[in-house]
Amino acid sequence: MYFENKTILVTGGTGSMGKTFVKRVLSGELGIPKKLIVMSRDEGKQHDMRVSYLNNKNTTDAAMYRNFLNTLEFRIGDVRNYADVCSAIRDADIVVNAAALKQVPSCEYFPYQAVLTNCMGAANIIRAIEENNYPVDTVIGISTDKACKPVNAMGMTKAIQERIFISGNVLNPKTRFLCVRYGNVLASRGSVIPLFHDQIKNGGPVTITDPKMTRFLLTLNQAVDTVFAALQHGKRGEIFIPRAPASFMTDVAKALIGDRKIEIQNTGIRPGEKMYEIMVSDEEAPYVVERGAYYVIQSMLPELSNGVEKPKTPLLKKEYSSDDTVLDFNGTFELLKNNNLLDIDTRSSDGELLR
Repeated sequence: MYFENKTILVTGGTGSMGKTFVKRVLSGELGIPKKLIVMSRDEGKQHDMRVSYLNNKNTTDAAMYRNFLNTLEFRIGDVRNYADVCSAIRDADIVVNAAALKQVPSCEYFPYQAVLTNCMGAANIIRAIEENNYPVDTVIGISTDKACKPVNAMGMTKAIQERIFISGNVLNPKTRFLCVRYGNVLASRGSVIPLFHDQIKNGGPVTITDPKMTRFLLTLNQAVDTVFAALQHGKRGEIFIPRAPASFMTDVAKALIGDRKIEIQNTGIRPGEKMYEIMVSDEEAPYVVERGAYYVIQSMLPELSNGVEKPKTPLLKKEYSSDDTVLDFNGTFELLKNNNLLDIDTRSSDGELLR
């Protein structure tokens, strides 16, 4: 059991992905850790997270509740602050860096703030391990498809974060650094589906930047599955990528609207947006191998690639993008329905799907 008796630190642990990661770890599915440390700079979110477990004592799984009482520890701190990082990381076996500035518009207006969190935060983790000889076994960096051929500040800083973590392997041979890269997480805070729901509740219009825009979609649990897979099966310097479905954003909006008389309004692409997202670039494609349900980009650094068997025939002949295989409307509807994201049944009286 991978987590058994280990100390795990998750930075940004009060975010959408962090909370789901914590819940899954506390379930004991990969063993019961000695300690699970949630580090974030928002005391309000930490309080809400703690209270949510305490208030749900009767509905929360008994083992999970017991693990919450015995293993979960909250720390106020910021990855931008080296001392905070050292204090949290010194006894950790596993570090999951989910702390990030991830809103594209915010990062466009305040790119230096994105650099401080997304880049310097990663550098502080590596510096803490290197300068203090902390016995950290594995560090996972949480990245995004926007880091691949980036056109916005958020993606650029996440691309640099990937490089920072991967290069960390060279001078820190005792620690394994790797990353996961995935697309839009369904219903995560600040994502498009909560925005659409809010617009629908207020009578519309629902705003779409472009009807041809496509995005990869996966659930919070699939995002955590990707982290678990990388922890258990990843090698130094690798980037794990889930093979996720993609949809037209217009179909997502139509599925959520259903038979309501709500207008869809095309607003045009915003600064820093792409028509489709890329998970694997043309340049990375020759380094991709398949591992279970994931594509894995092997490191291009010679210090990390020595002895690593490269595929004789490239698995991918081109970039892997959200425009390659797009779900039709029915597929998008079922994806949303199966993840309980349709707040009403968007079917007509005779049971036909509505477009």
